[in-house]
Amino acid sequence: MSDHGVPDAPKTLASESERTHRATLLTQPHVQPLARLVPAMRDARGDGFAIPDFDPLDGGVGARLLFLLEAPGPKAVQSGFVSRNNPDETARNFFLLNAEAGIDRRLTAIWNAVPWYIGSGSRIRPADRSDVRSADTWLAELLVTLKVLRIVVLVGRKARHAETVVRVSRPDVLIETMPHPSPMYVNRSPGNRDLLRARMRDLGELLASEPQP
Repeated sequence: MSDHGVPDAPKTLASESERTHRATLLTQPHVQPLARLVPAMRDARGDGFAIPDFDPLDGGVGARLLFLLEAPGPKAVQSGFVSRNNPDETARNFFLLNAEAGIDRRLTAIWNAVPWYIGSGSRIRPADRSDVRSADTWLAELLVTLKVLRIVVLVGRKARHAETVVRVSRPDVLIETMPHPSPMYVNRSPGNRDLLRARMRDLGELLASEPQP
């Protein structure tokens, strides 16, 4: 339950009032240092690069696990947030997987290896190595801002292009991988959802085993 009575559930950012409310939370101390990174990225990239904000319902600088996905989709651009509450099926899958694994979102953050939208209109194109490389500096800055971070999960094959930056910037963190929870992957094979569930349970156990700061 959010602090204004809206249940924490899939697709809640379809609501304009919820999007407006969540934007007011970006000034909270736990997320403010991350929220300051986004305008800097927007200024550096210039017009034409849509960069959604971090979700203030997540852990912010208190995050111990970072889920690093590939690039924001159209719904993230529309909502203005990189969030498990976005009104699309990938976000819904991700919300439910975290809930089933018992991973407290307040211990996590979600971001993208490419923080800006790389599609055209409502259709996103796949990220490639050069896209990820163009965001290396920003990812490095994020990683050093997340001072209590212990685990980085590279979500999807494209996000793995960021592994070197993670290793160089934060040699103290564990690097894990998982498939991307998109409908394309989940619906490809009857066993894929179960594979994701098992992977998320493993990540939840790993997070629980890490020493507290």
